[in-house]
Amino acid sequence: MLPSILSENLFDDFFNSGFGVVPSWKSQDGRYANGAKNLMKVDVKETNDSYKAEIELPGYKKEDIKVDMKDGYLTVSASMSSENKEEDQDGKYIRKERYTGACSRSFYVGDLEPEDISAKFEDGVLKISMPKEVKKKLPEATAVTIE
Repeated sequence: MLPSILSENLFDDFFNSGFGVVPSWKSQDGRYANGAKNLMKVDVKETNDSYKAEIELPGYKKEDIKVDMKDGYLTVSASMSSENKEEDQDGKYIRKERYTGACSRSFYVGDLEPEDISAKFEDGVLKISMPKEVKKKLPEATAVTIE
């Protein structure tokens, strides 16, 4: 994920940076350093038979989110774009901004099939549930030929 050049408020980054001399309160805490506020925040909970992940994706719509399984990795990716326009009475631009961004996270979950995993997106939170162990389908009993 690339850091934003201009934040929503032009002065946020300037005044919170410590002017390059004095470290600001944000940079002292690793959770907020280097734009980490824009990353997906994930909580993983273990139950007796499954793992449940809650991924915060505020501002995204269900259509913006994609969940893929490949080679034992579960990848959650989200992308969006928006445009803000403000014009004066004569139709001259006072401010015009665009935002396009994407982020993704990958987790190793083992030999799961996509149908073993359930996902639900509600109120800006993606909830994913996956079993700890997938019950392997045993072959049906067949007779063994004796020579």
